Amino acid sequence: MRYMKPEEIDWNNLKFGYTRTPVNVRCYCRDGQWGEIEEHAEETVTMHMAATALHYGQTAFEGLKAFRCPDGKVRVFRMDENARRMQSSAEYLRMGVPSVELFCEMVTRVVTLNKEYIPPYESGGSLYIRPVIVGSGPQLGVKPAGETLLLMFVSPVGPYYSGGMKGISAIIDRTHDRAAPFGTGHTKAGGNYGASLTSALEGHEKGYDSVLYLDPAQHRYIDECGAANFFGIRVDAAEEGGRAHYITPASHSILPSITNKSLRQIAADFGMEVEARQVELDELNTFSEAGCCGTAAVITPVSTIFDPADGKTYRFGEGVGLWSKKLYDELVAIQHGEVEDRHGWNTVLDL
Repeated sequence: MRYMKPEEIDWNNLKFGYTRTPVNVRCYCRDGQWGEIEEHAEETVTMHMAATALHYGQTAFEGLKAFRCPDGKVRVFRMDENARRMQSSAEYLRMGVPSVELFCEMVTRVVTLNKEYIPPYESGGSLYIRPVIVGSGPQLGVKPAGETLLLMFVSPVGPYYSGGMKGISAIIDRTHDRAAPFGTGHTKAGGNYGASLTSALEGHEKGYDSVLYLDPAQHRYIDECGAANFFGIRVDAAEEGGRAHYITPASHSILPSITNKSLRQIAADFGMEVEARQVELDELNTFSEAGCCGTAAVITPVSTIFDPADGKTYRFGEGVGLWSKKLYDELVAIQHGEVEDRHGWNTVLDL
């Protein structure tokens, strides 16, 4: 695939998808030692046919963004958190574990090398960064590879909501589980997403935008919403002061979302009561707002959730709720340097 020159890109009509950029970066870990960072122009990776990534699912990934900001600088959001989460995934899957310093150096380099492809602030777009780590060494038996490849590529993407935030519909999946109770759900393993494809497609065939998973052990608690963390907003009655609660599920089978972690902190800054715990399915009745959150969209409002077990539909309004919009606006403003980065989340690059 030929990559487009920056001047050929229609920044104001950029979709959220893959666009080739000139350079990607790679680093190999062999015999427990990480080598030098390499710069590559090709999109393909040469890999042994017996690589453990191909046979045993020894692969994980991350996703983060860089933003061109009103002050002309570039901000990368919470790349140290992505580094630590990749460490957790790599360690659990028995791959070479990159240091936070190596991860961040590779992110900085791949953004810098492709800086012309960072969408202008006015477009609402960003530079999506995709780190991937795989067992690249050959094995015939089921055991870890002796070689690990960490690579990173970037793609300019448009705003997730080009026409404004809209609520989605979801159906509770009572046929499939996203992950096993003590499996890889807490990591960003590639296999977790492969396992969710059938569920997502079946949900779409039934007319729903997403699926809501229940906990794999008892099917009693809320787990995740598609490939994103779930949250609900509950507001106390006026006589109790009207305090708002940000409530999100927590368990070993749920991926620790960096966006969710950030929203929880912002919610606390706003004076909301933050609760990360097991969330009973029946609690959906108590939420005035619901949503899912992740790197791509930040927040996706959930308007309805249908439970095929009893035919009940939970409703949370047609669009984005008051508190969800407030949280979204604050997080996006931090990412773009428009408000104080009071928690030191951004890495600022003068590019």
